[in-house]
Amino acid sequence: MLDGGQHVGRQGDMAVEFSTLFWIILSIVCAIVAIVLSLRAASTLRENALTKARNLFYLRREWLEAEFVKLAGLRGIPRGLRWVDCEFENDVQFARDRNSGQLRALVATTIRFEAIEGGGMEDVEAVGNLRAATAIFFFEGKKWSTSGRAHFNLNPVEAIQHYRHELETVD
Repeated sequence: MLDGGQHVGRQGDMAVEFSTLFWIILSIVCAIVAIVLSLRAASTLRENALTKARNLFYLRREWLEAEFVKLAGLRGIPRGLRWVDCEFENDVQFARDRNSGQLRALVATTIRFEAIEGGGMEDVEAVGNLRAATAIFFFEGKKWSTSGRAHFNLNPVEAIQHYRHELETVD
């Protein structure tokens, strides 16, 4: 009888251990599922935000380009030259600032300048040459903006590559 009672006691202890182990494993699995689901939800929200930002850029693009030309002309760069014309390519490359997370749009441009009288560039023959550059636009809060900043002699892909320590391409 004593043996039988001890045998039943061991089975009861094993059932308690199994039950405890079952709940521990179930808790771990539930935690993993919750983490995976929250990561997917966050990724979906980021993708939705990116899609909305891109759509807004295309909606406001004509205004943004006009603002770019206005501000770029006011910057006085290159010195001694006036912005005469700026042609924007259709393609847009989107990138994200690695530090701030700010979204940027980069658009290839072809720019034509003329010398400003008294600016020291009147006798430079190359003033009239067309210049390739990349116009930079940035997404702040819920709107796109520009400072009129251009990267000369780089197309958008080259600009992202050149500033790869600061920018990463967004697909």
